[in-house]
Amino acid sequence: MFRSQQRKTKILFGLSDAILTASAFEIAYRLRQALPFDHRFFLADDRKDLLLTFSVLSCVTFGYWLNVSGRLDSARIRAILGECFRQVGYSAMAFVMFLVFGHSLEIPLARGFLFLFFGLNWFLLASFRIAARNLVPLLGNGTKRNILIVGLGDRAVRLARTLGSYYDQGVRITGFLAPPGELAGAGPKPVCEVDGQSYPVLPVEDLRGMLSKHVIDEIHFAVDSDKLPALEEVFLWCDEEGVCSRIAVDFFPHVNSNVALERLGGTPLLTFSAAPDDEVLLLAKRMIDVAMAVALTIGLSPVLLAAALLVKASSRGPLVFRQERCGLNGRTFTLYKFRSMVMDAEERLSEVAHLNQKQIVTKIPNDPRLTPVGKWLRRFSIDELPQLFNVLRGDMSMVGPRPAIPSEVAQYQRWQRRRLRMRPGLTSLWAVEGRDQVDFEKWMRLDMQYIDNWSLGLDARIILRTIPQVLSGRAS
Repeated sequence: MFRSQQRKTKILFGLSDAILTASAFEIAYRLRQALPFDHRFFLADDRKDLLLTFSVLSCVTFGYWLNVSGRLDSARIRAILGECFRQVGYSAMAFVMFLVFGHSLEIPLARGFLFLFFGLNWFLLASFRIAARNLVPLLGNGTKRNILIVGLGDRAVRLARTLGSYYDQGVRITGFLAPPGELAGAGPKPVCEVDGQSYPVLPVEDLRGMLSKHVIDEIHFAVDSDKLPALEEVFLWCDEEGVCSRIAVDFFPHVNSNVALERLGGTPLLTFSAAPDDEVLLLAKRMIDVAMAVALTIGLSPVLLAAALLVKASSRGPLVFRQERCGLNGRTFTLYKFRSMVMDAEERLSEVAHLNQKQIVTKIPNDPRLTPVGKWLRRFSIDELPQLFNVLRGDMSMVGPRPAIPSEVAQYQRWQRRRLRMRPGLTSLWAVEGRDQVDFEKWMRLDMQYIDNWSLGLDARIILRTIPQVLSGRAS
């Protein structure tokens, strides 16, 4: 329901994930020891504690990224099973990578234990979440929440319908309060009808008396923006009484931005954001970018060296191709790529322009300007590896909309410019959803879909989907 309640639900389900994962680990460990296999399985206490801690942390982390508790109360069993499978699958990959790269820890890799552990983990998580679907509404507050709505128009009725859908979570609409002057000419006991339910309507001036005689937990204001100044005294009453008050900020019904209240000194600011703005998560994304860029630069250094030698030896021209691109919020930066075309490729663009199959962007299949080595580099996206330095510099991210050329951005429709509100990336949702087989408008809509649904978990899924495409040569 409200963000504070969603956080509480995530915490509670995170704790349950930790307990169930630890239980699955211990059960699998004891089962594996009891099974009559040729090789006896045993872990020293410190190694066992290390693996147990890592498995619990990874499961809880992936569960948070996937937002497994976000819509649990309305999810179907099939969806719950799928979410649990993804969560355990990512945890299993992280666990195996930890064992492989942590070989100095001398931890045995017992396949029987791994199958038992992750199978049990999936079963326990799925069983608990299926059983807990009916418990989610009870996590709202533990008690009923009596709410008064200030307003009588369509906005107030829409809010009442929305609140009514949370009846099982303890939400109760006590009645409506009419803003000053709106009850003139009404009957002796006016009511407000919402989906067949009648609610009493009282003048807002009666609020102080109601607060002293009735239990009111919250007051929701659903009025036109021009009526808010006349209600300043009512806000002061709520402030004095300590009653939680909320304003339905739907004055701009077609604006889809996230809305948040911030403070700049003593001035409250109502913030509309059409792109991710959680500074903590964005900082985590940046830290992951830097860590991955450093690791890939070191790990792929032989590939980088070999590609550089091949480019230099196969054709005349600079080793690295530099081009101006548009980054975060339209800032320009220099993008680096291994040169995959002949030296005068940009001057010869007019010769091949008729082969372009896309609008706005230039995408020419089997471009005759490609060098033999360049075709191979592009097929496996090796020409993009120098952009790891762009990631380290902060120009780009590992995942995000692909950086566009300024001349392309100049041709964007207004709604398409929103893709500039996210730092561009090495890979993207477009890259794993069809790439050059996708027309330009769908490409833009995939970028909007990424921005609107961004999370660290989504980044992880895109990276995992990118790896097999690159290795198979289907990323070009």
